[in-house]
Amino acid sequence: MRINGHGHVLPEPNQIPSFMKKKKLFWIDDDKKFMRQADWSRPISGPSFFIKEKLEWMNFHRIDHGVMLCLSQLYCNGWSRQDCLDGIRFQNDFNSSIQNTHPKKFTCGFVVQPLYIKDALNEIDRCVNKLNLKVLCLPTHFLNSKNEWLSIAETDVDPIFELADEYNLAVQIHPYDGDKMIALKNKYWRFHLVWMMAQCADTLHLFTLRNLPDKYPNIRTCFAHGGMLGIANYGRRIQGFDGRPDIFERLEDPRKTLGHKNLYFDTLVHDSHTLELLKKRVGSSQIIMGLDDPFPLGEIEGVGTSYPGRVLDYAVETGVFTLQESKDIWCKNVLDWIGVKQEDIL
Repeated sequence: MRINGHGHVLPEPNQIPSFMKKKKLFWIDDDKKFMRQADWSRPISGPSFFIKEKLEWMNFHRIDHGVMLCLSQLYCNGWSRQDCLDGIRFQNDFNSSIQNTHPKKFTCGFVVQPLYIKDALNEIDRCVNKLNLKVLCLPTHFLNSKNEWLSIAETDVDPIFELADEYNLAVQIHPYDGDKMIALKNKYWRFHLVWMMAQCADTLHLFTLRNLPDKYPNIRTCFAHGGMLGIANYGRRIQGFDGRPDIFERLEDPRKTLGHKNLYFDTLVHDSHTLELLKKRVGSSQIIMGLDDPFPLGEIEGVGTSYPGRVLDYAVETGVFTLQESKDIWCKNVLDWIGVKQEDIL
């Protein structure tokens, strides 16, 4: 069985509430050529943005099941409380409809906004108990009431992790909004190509210093994009921890969480050398398949030599992974992360 642990699907333009377009929060053009948000836009050019095409694409590439996460544009950072409530409820209801309509094909995630903590806790209750969703999608960073950007691993967010732990949820942490956090001119796609990877590293840094995998032992957390710079700069983080103990009082040694059984990373690192480093750092059992379809930075056809699973295939060909490890990355490891038995989705 082949399971994609990191995918996305768009609603049809007429499914998006009218207030979202009116307020320029998020919408899709009627001709389905662009998705938009305020002054931002992205072409809809891939083969699997919408559900009908997604199913055809999965069938063509022999992908049996997909974990569909929330849209990053709907993390709702900077939105008013009411817009956030309405936008998040729409996203989660849409994902629930996909999962309920195609239970053998999709496990879907849901999102909450940590700024409005009571609303977030209520939404977790609703999504778990009424919508039967079990994958909580969180941004690496969020904008607090003081207009400060905080990591999702800060103590402010502990009530969310406490409830997620009570419900034995899978958690997926994904970067976005880097262009709003850093005063750099948005050129050369730098926020997607570089700063998103730094966002992963920043939250992984605090996540391990606070040892959240042991603090919340019933949660299984996956960092998108292989944790990227958080894996590459592991040695620097260790030297900093050892060299400046005055800074890290009452925090824990990051070595404790390296390869932790409840800490996962997806394969979306774009080359086999980086995937090999990820394996050396955390072990193959903690790696899940992540295609990030249908976006152009995902493993999709039509972008160079890319196709779904290309990097892992090449890593097997070059001896970085065994064939059994590859099969586990495609199936067992994803199931372990989301907490689902294979027979439940066959």
